[in-house]
Amino acid sequence: MAPRDPNTLANYGEWLTKHTTVNFKVDFEKQRLEGSVLLELESLTDKTSQEVILDTNYLSILSVKSNSADLQWALKDQVKPYGSPLHVSLPEGVSQGDILKLDIALETTKDCVGLQWMTPAQTGNKKHPYVYSQGQAILARSIFPCQDTPDVKSTFTFNITSPLPVIASGVPVSSDDAQGNGDKLFRFEQKVPIPSYLFALASGDLEMAPIGKRSVVATGPEALQEAKWELENDMDKFLEVAEKLVFDYQWGQYNVLVLPPSFAYGGMENPIFTFATPTIISGDRQNVDVIAHELSHSWSGNLVGCASWEHFWLNEGWTTYLERRIGAVIHGAPQFDFSAIIGWKSLEDSVALFGADHEFTKLIVNHKGVDPEDAFSSVPYEKGFHFLYYLDRLVGREHFDKFIPHYFRTWARKSLDSFEFKQTFLDFFENYGNDEIKEKIAQIPWEERFYAPGLPPKPEFNTAYVDSCLALAEKWKQADYQPSPKDLESFTANQILVFLQSVQTFSPPLSVERSHLLGATYNISSSKNVELKAAYYLIALQAGDRSELPGVVDLLASVGRMKYVRPLYRKLNEIDRDLAVKTFEDNKDFYAPTTKGQLAKDLGLK
Repeated sequence: MAPRDPNTLANYGEWLTKHTTVNFKVDFEKQRLEGSVLLELESLTDKTSQEVILDTNYLSILSVKSNSADLQWALKDQVKPYGSPLHVSLPEGVSQGDILKLDIALETTKDCVGLQWMTPAQTGNKKHPYVYSQGQAILARSIFPCQDTPDVKSTFTFNITSPLPVIASGVPVSSDDAQGNGDKLFRFEQKVPIPSYLFALASGDLEMAPIGKRSVVATGPEALQEAKWELENDMDKFLEVAEKLVFDYQWGQYNVLVLPPSFAYGGMENPIFTFATPTIISGDRQNVDVIAHELSHSWSGNLVGCASWEHFWLNEGWTTYLERRIGAVIHGAPQFDFSAIIGWKSLEDSVALFGADHEFTKLIVNHKGVDPEDAFSSVPYEKGFHFLYYLDRLVGREHFDKFIPHYFRTWARKSLDSFEFKQTFLDFFENYGNDEIKEKIAQIPWEERFYAPGLPPKPEFNTAYVDSCLALAEKWKQADYQPSPKDLESFTANQILVFLQSVQTFSPPLSVERSHLLGATYNISSSKNVELKAAYYLIALQAGDRSELPGVVDLLASVGRMKYVRPLYRKLNEIDRDLAVKTFEDNKDFYAPTTKGQLAKDLGLK
């Protein structure tokens, strides 16, 4: 196949990774992984293949062998932001269809951006060190040499030695004493092919509890019961609804690892074990829809995935659509539009931040020479969702629901781009036998939807769950409005969020006094729900309410989720640059490497 991913240096048009075996020892003292990776590569070319090129980034390569024989290899110069390609020479060559087994001994380095090492002081109970990986988007290459592209999927074997419990993105097979020195060997198998970015491991003081028939939650022992309570009410419901919407879950187990607070995302859809932010454990079960999103990735992104990050909407747009369909079944039909209204505000914010004509506000993005992380925003999630929702409304829900399982069956265990998605959609409805639908489909402006920057056409939303939130926000536009804690008594946490987001859009913003009154009356800053605290602190920062700066700094020092910290840092930077920079410098070692890099760019720091 011709390579179609501009964010890899690997020659994956000539070789295809069929199976990956990682043999790693976790060294907490040196903060590195030591060991080897065995890549089983199929030659794809009709000429005798002479060279393998793999992605690496700041890796220490010790040796490269095949069948115990040393091979010549070289790490070439850095090609930023993509790392140093590893070139392996094959003087004997390999014929098309034959399998080459490359055994590469390696160590990760202090510059590895795919691993987050934590001292005991940075963990929940402050007793043991902790490490977790984050492969998306192009960080797996800093952990082991690979074809680091979503266009290549392989099965995996994990052999991980650690003194502490280990979790990986495979089904646990066994664990046993490795060397009699306190270390244990943990084995996992992933028999469904996955791209390199879904390689995942974590090791630390972890305990598990059941949250469903096929699910457990893992986290630190001090947080286990809270996490179990938060998730056990909904886990089986989410799975049952998703399976009815698409088809049976393909991965065996669906588990959740609740990570320490520095984790950069709401969740990362690593197969078997979703890695989740502790901000979903809010004591009110109001933020667990993050799990519905990550579960939906079990079909969209993990089973069927984008061929390159230029088509990231195929992962996130589909997943957001499925998440909202699940929410509508569980919480009632208006929940679909209610969630979409919250998402539309997020999309507006992203478009405003980039600029309405910016490349990164398109559905298909040109990523040549780009770090995919720089393009990360709500755009692929929400603009992707709105394209699918447009198709859903165009052909009718009853008919679109027949397309959903067809799409996922057609592309299961494969990667595709937007043009293949288009063709799959057209072919399905061409053979569907409904002339009225065919006429509608003929009018779809594909080019405009794929390449127009900025906001898509805004649909008419069902505002049943929103009207009361917006009505309260309207009252706050009146300078003489006297609020009461009773204003929010009937609201869910997400309705409070919509109210706060609406207040964020006020022009001019609330005065310092009115913003302070809002915070004092509704006491949001003392909530365990970080979603609400972050939304309120944005209002306070817009108003210039310096009395809330200590709370803002405390939040930035205790949470690493980019959804919250990036907007807060940008606003803090506007009203007190010195404090913003000092807060970042004080906490930069707490943040995951991805977060640290993005915040440094947001603040204009090197």
